[in-house]
Amino acid sequence: MRQFFKFMFASMLGFILGSVAIGIIFMVMIIGAVASLGSAFSMESKPTTVKDNSVLLMTLDRPIVDRGREEGMLLDFGPFRGMGELGLNDILDNLEKAKRDEHIKGIFLDLGMVNARMATMKEIRDKILEFKAESGKPVIAYGDVFTQGTYYLASAADQVYLVPEGDLDFRGLQTEMMFYKGLFDKLDIEVQFIRGSNNKFKSYGEAFTNTEMSPANEEQMSVLVHGLWDHYLGTIAETRKIDKARLNTIADSLLIRHAPDAVTYGLVDGVKYRDEVLTLLKQKMGLDSDKEIQFAGLGKYTRTVVPEAKGEGKHTSSFKRPKLAVVYAEGSIMDGESSDGTIGGTTLSAAIREAREDTTVKAIVLRVNSPGGSGLASDVIWREVKLATAVKPVVVSMGDVAASGGYYISCAANKIYADPTTITGSIGVFGMIPNMQGFFNNKLGITFDGVKTNTYAGMMTTSRALTADEKRIIQQFIDRFYDTFTSRVAEGRHMTQAQVDSIAQGRVWTGVDAKRLGLVDELGGLEAAITDASKLAGLTEGDFRIVGYPEQEDVFKELLKELNGEAKSWVATQVFGTDAELFHQFEKVRQVKQMSGIQARMPFDLEVH
Repeated sequence: MRQFFKFMFASMLGFILGSVAIGIIFMVMIIGAVASLGSAFSMESKPTTVKDNSVLLMTLDRPIVDRGREEGMLLDFGPFRGMGELGLNDILDNLEKAKRDEHIKGIFLDLGMVNARMATMKEIRDKILEFKAESGKPVIAYGDVFTQGTYYLASAADQVYLVPEGDLDFRGLQTEMMFYKGLFDKLDIEVQFIRGSNNKFKSYGEAFTNTEMSPANEEQMSVLVHGLWDHYLGTIAETRKIDKARLNTIADSLLIRHAPDAVTYGLVDGVKYRDEVLTLLKQKMGLDSDKEIQFAGLGKYTRTVVPEAKGEGKHTSSFKRPKLAVVYAEGSIMDGESSDGTIGGTTLSAAIREAREDTTVKAIVLRVNSPGGSGLASDVIWREVKLATAVKPVVVSMGDVAASGGYYISCAANKIYADPTTITGSIGVFGMIPNMQGFFNNKLGITFDGVKTNTYAGMMTTSRALTADEKRIIQQFIDRFYDTFTSRVAEGRHMTQAQVDSIAQGRVWTGVDAKRLGLVDELGGLEAAITDASKLAGLTEGDFRIVGYPEQEDVFKELLKELNGEAKSWVATQVFGTDAELFHQFEKVRQVKQMSGIQARMPFDLEVH
């Protein structure tokens, strides 16, 4: 009994001490967060400044989203380090300020793995090229390892350097898809995939019903990947002054196998260690060789205010200036309210409506970065875009992807901008219903029985297969929605429905092809769309302010979401190790369970590494 009490009290003491320790750690985290936020809010009245002879440091080692949070960039300490996301809007704004900031002598691209897709990187790349051309300040890029995506960004620099034992991956693009049919066959689960009658390119469900790509999907993927590669080679050829065909030969023969090979073939300017690059950087930027370089990171520089050049705008008070609304639509489209990484039809519709009804908002830019999702939510958002165009100019800026439902919510705008590498189109519809009767019966020994009041009361059950009549009815639902989808596009793009159908059928296109086909109006990024929208509204450059919608959540709520996301990533890494990508593939299976109603969703997820 004595031993029992001893162990019991020891356990209680350990629990109490552990709780106290966790509490102290949590309090330290909160105090640190509040202190950072306090600093952030105080900076609104007292902007930060950078020291003279500073260098803008761009590491881009966090996920890059369309819209950032200033507070999130300041929460970069202790357990929060690296958790924040970078906003493309902030990066572009920082580069714009750095052009005219006399304290900034140049840019140092200290690159590792850049967590962004190709269209996002292109917007940053174009802005770096603009920075060089208009400021005359040098840009130096450096890395231990350059992936193809990272090198795409680095190639915009005046000079590119690689660690002597580093690596530059330059071997072309490949897309590889995972198919789950064999898994579901082993589980006795049949995925009933029903798409528009002529939507042969709408291949989302093929991952669950096929063991390989269908001929139609292989055709569209081949055109898409070769189109992206052609753009990739063209941009690098232009800045590195290497013939495009020569670059293709370098990749095709895998001629870059060691760091010095990258110098031999002209893709980098030298192999150097970090200290050597920093010495060179001082020389290029005219900095004191005996002093440490004053780096200004993106987090701090976001809070820096740089006066406008003389003659820009009328310089009226910022709060008296008319507003241009940028409404951010990023993530999969879902019914209801927006949540982490999703576009809620209710939330986004309300944001567009608020911008429409605000008389101080003179134009709207809808930034779309979405593979689509719920057909119903897409239609609800489309309606608000159409209503807004009757009151003020609405310009869409497409990001990395604006496909299927993402295109649906875009097509009513007055004008559509896309990057050359934007993945868009995918005008098509599908539905999926799993038949789990075999799984329940044969694997678990579970059977079902019941009664119903009407013939079709049990039509959407997963405990049996659809009957031929039920499949016919669902097919009619889907075909009718596809007809609605193509009619919306035809109206918005001033085309006949037959013309839309000929380039639709679920097929995806690059931004370049989409412009050729009339699905978008201009090639350009977010800044180009904002400039055009302001002109359509008759606004003078420099005399309007940009306001983001929807209203962002409280930073502490966002912080809890970040912690939850970090926990998921940590578990994935611990369980799957270097194969953590498998976790994200199985996440797609989980997302299928959450789908409801007719879906207007892109058939795949494509990234360039």
